[in-house]
Amino acid sequence: MIARFTSRIATAFLLSIAMPLSAQAAVGDRLMAAAFSTGSKDAALAVVNASLAEIAAALKRDPADRDLRLQQAIGLGYRAKLTRSIGDAKAARDQFTALAREDPNDPQPLIALASWHIETVADVGALVAGALLGAKREDGLGYMLRAVRAGGGRALFTGFAALLNARARPSDVADTRKLAEAAAKGAAPTPLDREMQKRAARLLPALQAGDGKAAAKLAATLLPLGAVQ
Repeated sequence: MIARFTSRIATAFLLSIAMPLSAQAAVGDRLMAAAFSTGSKDAALAVVNASLAEIAAALKRDPADRDLRLQQAIGLGYRAKLTRSIGDAKAARDQFTALAREDPNDPQPLIALASWHIETVADVGALVAGALLGAKREDGLGYMLRAVRAGGGRALFTGFAALLNARARPSDVADTRKLAEAAAKGAAPTPLDREMQKRAARLLPALQAGDGKAAAKLAATLLPLGAVQ
């Protein structure tokens, strides 16, 4: 049973940021496509496995490369969802945690950890998530707020936070709406910023109507890999 467990770590949010090398950018673009454009698990898994193999090879040449380590953690998080691997889920968590400790002001691993905790609890329940992986909703919300503060107003972080807050706290319509509206006005320097900006905007009709439950249901499908069948 545990072997079939999955924590839905939706972490595509970081895949195309700060990639100075064209090869790194290409891997990020492929993982982003797997998160948002791939409709089947098999297709998404093929992309993820190929990307992880490429990242592993690159890390042998430069084990300290922070961008590659981040992408590797994201890829492991994807595979945890797609293959129901508790080992990959824990590995992704540990790598995100290490990156956040190395630079507490980097919003990328912070929003990754926010997603890891919040989506794990939302998918399998607080008891199972806490017992098997140590995932806690409140920890996720804390990381989410830190990421927004460190994110400098970028739509990536406010938009992702809007989706996560909608999923974690359906009754907190006011704060989710503020985050979604901030994303609409935020800086969007990368394709991923613009993607999250658009996705957060799709929550606004439900939020403006005060329907937190509808926003939460929609957010679950808008988060990375949320539409994969």
